Amino acid sequence: MTDRYDALIIGAGHNGLVCAAYLAKGGQKVLVLERSEQVGGAAITREFAPGFKVSACAHILHMLQPKIVRELKLKTHGLNLNGPPIETISLAADGNKLTICRYNIEGAEVSDTDKVAYTRFIKRMERHARALAPQLLKTPLRLANAGFGNVIKLAGMGWDIRFGLGKKRMRDFLRIIGMNIHDLLDEVFESEALKGALALDAVLGTAMEPRMPGTVVTYLYRLAGGLKSIPTLPMGGMGSVTVALADAATSFGAEIRTAALVETVLLEGGCAVGVVFAGGEEVRAPTIISNADPKTTFLKLVGARNLEAGLAHRISNLRTSGRAAKLHMALNSLPDFTGLEQDALGNRLVIAPSRKYLEHAFNHSKYGEFSAAPAMEITIPSLADPSLAPAGKHVLSAIVQYAPYDLKGGWDAQKDTFVERVVDVISAYAPDFRDKITTVECLTPVDIEREFGMTGGHWHHGELAIDQMFMMRPTYGTAQYRTPIDGLYLCGAGAHPGGFVMGAAGHNAAQAIIAGDK
Repeated sequence: MTDRYDALIIGAGHNGLVCAAYLAKGGQKVLVLERSEQVGGAAITREFAPGFKVSACAHILHMLQPKIVRELKLKTHGLNLNGPPIETISLAADGNKLTICRYNIEGAEVSDTDKVAYTRFIKRMERHARALAPQLLKTPLRLANAGFGNVIKLAGMGWDIRFGLGKKRMRDFLRIIGMNIHDLLDEVFESEALKGALALDAVLGTAMEPRMPGTVVTYLYRLAGGLKSIPTLPMGGMGSVTVALADAATSFGAEIRTAALVETVLLEGGCAVGVVFAGGEEVRAPTIISNADPKTTFLKLVGARNLEAGLAHRISNLRTSGRAAKLHMALNSLPDFTGLEQDALGNRLVIAPSRKYLEHAFNHSKYGEFSAAPAMEITIPSLADPSLAPAGKHVLSAIVQYAPYDLKGGWDAQKDTFVERVVDVISAYAPDFRDKITTVECLTPVDIEREFGMTGGHWHHGELAIDQMFMMRPTYGTAQYRTPIDGLYLCGAGAHPGGFVMGAAGHNAAQAIIAGDK
């Protein structure tokens, strides 16, 4: 069979679409294959009740790389980044909320000392994040058999960080990089409410709690990805981002095929040469790029029997069990949050009153239980975009931690109890909340795995921990997007730099493929 395409991309999530757009823009004939009926993967806008639409998983746009928006001309393809900027409001049951802006804080009886310390802390952390940020859009360095070119790159990376920070700040960077966020915050602040809200940013979407080493890295990673962006709720939901990416990719000549479930990566002579669909159809190309998570890619699509034993072992042991659930609630009117004016409800609302609260929430998940008092990130996107709900009604979206994938007794038997627990917690901050709910959709990690094909229901395709980041993501031997199987590449969140709606992994994979073709 003659190859009709230069590259096949498995999965039309946002990274797959970014990769497709760059390859097609570079002159390659690209076919994107998506298992569901619509493009976007988990970054879609979907109706969960008649007239109520919501971003399926991630709901805040704060890390999409401006370089990608600019080079792919996403605004000309319908991307609307003019949603209102949002601040973080840490809720308090007594109404004494804490409002966290980029460089200042107000409320919760925060001392003047903490207000000054916060400004200094964020600027300090942003300097450290700025030293890491250039690495997000670069192929990670190779650890073994690096060659002279990689040695030069390694030296260059070290010099960039050293030059960007200076001697004194470099010492500080090296001191805190392996710390936990709990201890770092203790060095700076008095207010426990402030410490809890900041600690949530370090652990949201992970299987970690604030005392775990490496949580400073995850905090800096979040800052680094969003340095050039203003957090907002995208108009039309997160699906508007992936629709714009799909439009950009097709404008450059890429083809997208939905309802195309890839069952197997076709191998010949140890090389990837095509894909086989569930119905037996084959499509061939010299380059196969997987936007699926690493376990799905290697253990299911390729098959462990076709891997070197060491690689199969490392992939099998990747930590991919999600501990975050997503709840969508249709509301007949806005709830009344204690101490919060209705014009503030369009912001990012968090429930993380202290670090101890986060620790206790996490402790349940260690033993296969959901949290008795979960932490949450809540948005009401219909305030900014009324098209998401019928007139006068609203939709609430909440990320809930911790909700372990491997729940004891299984989720089918306990999902309703979990939802009731979440409603009880929110009701402590909005006493009339329960009366406002008309419909609830709960996506546990098991549901996320089933619906979006993410192993373990992990949003980031694997834990964002220091041993699974940068040149170790997903594992050594696969961290440069090219895999040990000739012709097979990774472009998804399981590759560097990881998750969130960032697009960097798709961008980097495309650059690595294009560079390899020269």
